[in-house]
Amino acid sequence: MTINVVTLFPEVFEAPLRTSILGRAAERGLVRYRVVQLREYTHDRHKTVDDTPYGGGAGMVLKPEPFFEAVEDLRTGPPIVLLSARGRAFTHRDAVRFSVGKELTLLCGHYKDVDQRVADGLESAATDSHYDGLLAAPSYTRPPSYRGMDVPAVLLSGDHEQIARWREAEAERLTRERRPDLWEKLDG
Repeated sequence: MTINVVTLFPEVFEAPLRTSILGRAAERGLVRYRVVQLREYTHDRHKTVDDTPYGGGAGMVLKPEPFFEAVEDLRTGPPIVLLSARGRAFTHRDAVRFSVGKELTLLCGHYKDVDQRVADGLESAATDSHYDGLLAAPSYTRPPSYRGMDVPAVLLSGDHEQIARWREAEAERLTRERRPDLWEKLDG
């Protein structure tokens, strides 16, 4: 099996992938790890991977282009797992399903979020994380249109009240769909 890891911080993976069970699996030829620097897929001199979120708000959002280009360069197929602060919990069933394949690609998020078009455009699953009981609403950054996928018009409107309502509705929708256990706690 080959496990691809696309990340801003490849050095974080060096020791864990060389030691203990993961290291022994690689030594025995059971698994091969390819850790890829996301910045290698940028095209400006500063190797910019993030930008401010549309609709305002704190934090930076990782841009879609480097993720799409990394996956295309790796020539990888499913499963492609987007590790994000939004999504359903990783389960034992997921681990078993991923373990029987020949390849697994992990896209590592960082900063506030990853542009939603990465999740929309690639087959992906996400791990568990939440704040105040709700999953976060999707985030988007420049460009406003990428490969036919557009930023929702409300985020470009400048109407902060409407943006806040959209974010709340999306957070509720995602929590109901992906984490019904959290939704039941909030609803009950």
